[in-house]
Amino acid sequence: MMIRTSRSRAVLMAATMLAAPIALTPMLATPAHAIIVFDPSNYAQNVLTAARSLEQITNQITSLQNEAQMLVNQARNLANLPYSALQQLQQNVQRTQQLLSQAQNIAFNVQQIDQMFSQKYGSVSMSATDQQLIADARTRWQNTVGGLQDAMRVQAGVVSNIDTNRTQMSALVSQSQSATGALQATQAGNQLLALLAQQLADLTAVGAANGRAQMLTEAERTAAAEQGREQRRRFLTPGSGYQPGNAQMFNGN
Repeated sequence: MMIRTSRSRAVLMAATMLAAPIALTPMLATPAHAIIVFDPSNYAQNVLTAARSLEQITNQITSLQNEAQMLVNQARNLANLPYSALQQLQQNVQRTQQLLSQAQNIAFNVQQIDQMFSQKYGSVSMSATDQQLIADARTRWQNTVGGLQDAMRVQAGVVSNIDTNRTQMSALVSQSQSATGALQATQAGNQLLALLAQQLADLTAVGAANGRAQMLTEAERTAAAEQGREQRRRFLTPGSGYQPGNAQMFNGN
């Protein structure tokens, strides 16, 4: 009886010893991923890398913004001026040209001028009749009067352009000051130069018309002096000049 009891205790003790490692195993075997290890050096390196990456991204954004602004500025520099005074300036020039083309009797034409001066302003022909001399003198006078009138008409036309030029100049200066880019400013400046050229053309036309009128006056004076000499010669020539004769008065008394 005692032997069985001792054997039972030994078996129980052995079973207990075999079961103990199995019960302790969950407590002693901790998973590796559950252990957190903090490395200060690695953390600082990661923060520095992140800061550098953020700085690179910021620089890239700034570069893209600068490129976008550069494209905007280029677009502004290439934008055309939304105003043009060319048509009005051309109309002013055409108006002045029309006045010059309407010159009376003697046009601004070299061939016609040479022909007219050869016929009417040259040396007086000794064989010309008195009626022809009078007709030539009248033609020269008409040319002079027409030249003076033409000069005054051109002056009036140029004066009428002043108001238009003033309006165009004000508009172009305003456009130049409000230009959004280099191209618009350049175009406004070019149109201001065109306005100046048109004004110079008007002054040239006035000078030409005044010079024409003055030259016609001088030519008429010179031709009149030449004709006067010829008429005096004819008057003093024996047989064709003045012939003295008897005159009777008061019924022959």
